Order: sequence, then structure tokens, then C-alpha cells
Amino acid sequence: MPKTGGGWTEKVLHNSGSTGDLIFDGAGKLYGTTYLGGPHDEGTVFELTREADGKWKYLVVYSFLGGVDGANPFAGLAIDASGNMYGTTYEGGGDLQGTVFEFTP
Repeated sequence: MPKTGGGWTEKVLHNSGSTGDLIFDGAGKLYGTTYLGGPHDEGTVFELTREADGKWKYLVVYSFLGGVDGANPFAGLAIDASGNMYGTTYEGGGDLQGTVFEFTP
């Protein structure tokens, strides 16, 4: 049920345990990260796509594996003009101190 206050209306799009900032791509899809979750419980990158009926469809784009792959994305994502997304993980990587990652469309 949407909540209203101060001229704004709140509507929960999805309960995901999201962390960090959310970003839109050029097609209007919304992307973010979860600190935990996915099959390895090391965090995910997710996409929300608005459907014709106004509802948002949730899709896990990537599940972190831990170890050298990285784990626990923390600060959200950034996107460049080509649609490449960048972010960081809190743990994992070669020295287990976290990673900087890039996803390309």
C-alpha cells in the first residue's frame, strides 16, 4: 500500500536488501546491488524493469562467488555513456581486500 506524506507518495518496488545507490540505464532499467544474497550469499547485482502494467520485474544480473571473484558489493554502481557498469566489493579479490568490477552490456 503506497504511503503519502509531504506531497510525495512512497511505493515499495521490491524487497531486496539493496545497498548503495541505484542507477538508471538509457533504456529506463534500474540497477543496484545487494550486500548478501544469491546462490553463494556473497551479494548480487540486480535489475528492475518497469512492465506495461506499471509493476517492476526483478532480475538478478550477477551473483558474486566470493574469493577472487569478490564478495559483498557495498557502495552501489556507476554507469558510463556506453552502458558499462562499475562497482566495488567489500571483500574478496586477489588479496581478499575487495574488488573493483566492471559489467559490459
